[in-house]
Amino acid sequence: MENLGESHMQQKKGRRLILFPLPFQGHINPMLQLANILYSKGFSITIIHTKFNSPNPSNYPHFTFCSIQDGLSETEASTTDFVALISVLHVKCAAPFQDCLAKLLSNAEEKEEEPIACLITDASWFFTHDVAESLKLPRIVLRSLSVSSSLVYAALPVLSQKGYFPIQDSHDLEAPVPELPPLRMKDIPVIETLYQETLHQFAAEAINQMKASSGCIWNSVQELEQDSLAKFHREFPIPSFPIGPFHKYYPASASSLLSQDRICISRLDKQAPKSVIYVSFGSIAAIDETKFLEVAWGLANSKVPFLWVVRPGLVRGAEWIELLPRGFLEMLDGRGHIVKWAPQQEVLAHPATGAFWTHCGWNSTLESMCEGVPMICQPCHGEQMVIARYVSDVWKVGLHLERKLERGEVERAIRRVMVDAEGREMRNRAEILKEKLDLCTKQGSSSYQSLENLISYILSY
Repeated sequence: MENLGESHMQQKKGRRLILFPLPFQGHINPMLQLANILYSKGFSITIIHTKFNSPNPSNYPHFTFCSIQDGLSETEASTTDFVALISVLHVKCAAPFQDCLAKLLSNAEEKEEEPIACLITDASWFFTHDVAESLKLPRIVLRSLSVSSSLVYAALPVLSQKGYFPIQDSHDLEAPVPELPPLRMKDIPVIETLYQETLHQFAAEAINQMKASSGCIWNSVQELEQDSLAKFHREFPIPSFPIGPFHKYYPASASSLLSQDRICISRLDKQAPKSVIYVSFGSIAAIDETKFLEVAWGLANSKVPFLWVVRPGLVRGAEWIELLPRGFLEMLDGRGHIVKWAPQQEVLAHPATGAFWTHCGWNSTLESMCEGVPMICQPCHGEQMVIARYVSDVWKVGLHLERKLERGEVERAIRRVMVDAEGREMRNRAEILKEKLDLCTKQGSSSYQSLENLISYILSY
C-alpha cells in the first residue's frame, strides 16, 4: 500500500473518479482492483456502494466511501434468483444513487475540491446512464465479463428473434450456433430464473446503455481476445480499453466478502509440485446433494490430492459438509483438504497446484491462465458456458466436463488433466499462454498502452 501512496503523491492528477460496483463478489473484485490501478496513477477515488454486500472500507484507507440505502428486505437479499435480486436493486438504488452523486458533485464545486472527472460504473448498472447524463458527468463502464461473453449477451435479442429461445431438449444441443462460433446450442447463456423475459430485457438494456456510454474498460487482454475485440469495435462505436489482467497490478484478496482460510497454503507447502487439484465453484453457484456427493467420490476415487472449497451455501439444504458420508475425510488419509474459502490467487500461484476445477467465472479463469494452470471446466450458468467453450476449444488449456456430473466421469477427467499425456500437453499450452500474459502489463505492451490511453482519455474531460 505504501508504494501506491508514494506513486499517488508523485503523480497526483488533481482529478477525482467516482466508482460504483455491482454488489457481488465477481463484480466487486475487478472494480476495486481497477480503483487501485487508477489510484496508483494519481487519481483520487470515491467508491459509492450499497449496504448489501458492502466492501470493507478499512481495507482501503486511501479511498473515500459513500454508502447508499438499497432498501432490500431480508427476503429480497436472501433470494437465490439472481435476476429478481438485480431487478429489485435497480428499482431501489436509482434515487439514492442520484442523490449521492449529485451531492458529491455539489460538494466538489462548493468547496473547490478536486473536480470529478467521470463516473465509472459496472456495465450492469444500466440506470446510471440517465443519472450521469442528467448531471452532465461522463460515464465509463467496466465490463467484468470476457469480451467474447459480452458479445454473446449482445446477440441474445437477435437469437431470440430467430427462435433460439426457449432452449428445449428438442433442439440439437450439440449443434453449432452459426452467429457465434465456436459456440454450440448448449453454450448459449442460461440463468435459472422465474423471470426469463426480464433477463432478456435486462441484457438488452445493459447493452444499449453500454453503447451510449463514454467508453468501456475490460479486464481482458488484446492478445487473448483479439478477434472478439475487433468485433466489439465494429459493433460498438465507443472507445475500448482492455487493460487486464487487473490482478497483475493489484490482488483481489482485500475485497473478498468471505473470510479466507490461510492454513491451506501451509498444507500445500508439504505437497509435491503440480500434484494437487484445486476445486472451487465460485461465490454464487449452488448444487444439490446428489451432485455434491458425485464430486466428493470422484475426487476420492481419483487418488489425486485435492484442495476443495465448499462455500457455506454451495450445497442446497446443507450448512456445510455434513452431507458427506461418515468417515469420508478419514478415509482419504490426508489426501484431501476442504475449506470454506481460500486465497485463490495464492493457491493458483503455488508450485503444488497442478490443475483447477472451476466454474469458469471470468476472474477465476484469468487468474488460472496467468499462473499457467490447466482447468477442468464445470460451468454453472450464464457466461460461464461461453468461457468454458473458449477454454477448451479456443485456448485449449482446459477440459470441458460436458456430460452428466457422475463420479466416474469426474475421476476420469481429473486423471486426464493431472496424470495423462493429454494433461501434460494442456499444461505446456497453459505455460505458453502464461508467458504471453506476463508480458502484457509491462511497459510498451498492449495492456500497458491501453491503460495509458485510458488515463489520457479521462484527463481529456
